[in-house]
Amino acid sequence: MAKQGQHQTGAGIKERIKVKEPRHYQVVMHNDDFTTMDFVVDVLMTVFNKESAEAIALMLAIHHAGKAIVGLYSYDIAASKAEKAMQMARSEGYPLRCTTEPA
Repeated sequence: MAKQGQHQTGAGIKERIKVKEPRHYQVVMHNDDFTTMDFVVDVLMTVFNKESAEAIALMLAIHHAGKAIVGLYSYDIAASKAEKAMQMARSEGYPLRCTTEPA
C-alpha cells in the first residue's frame, strides 16, 4: 500500500505526488469617516470570529493606520467574509469597505 504523498503505479513503481497548499488571501478592512467604531467591532466579532479585545485592537489599528488585515483565508472564504461584512454595513447604512488580496 502506498504511503501518503506517494502513488503506486500498476508496475509497482512509486512516484511522489506534490500537493500544493491553496494560496491564502487576506481580508483588509478600510477606514472611513462614517462607520462607527462600535459597528466595526461588532462586524469583527460576528463575521471574523474575533474576541472582544482583539476586535477592539483591530478597530483601533484600522482607525489609526487607515486599514488593517482582519483575516487570512482561502480565496472563497476570504471573498465570502468580505462580502458578508459589507452587506452588514450596507444594511445599516455604512460605507464600510473590505477587500481581498493575495497574502
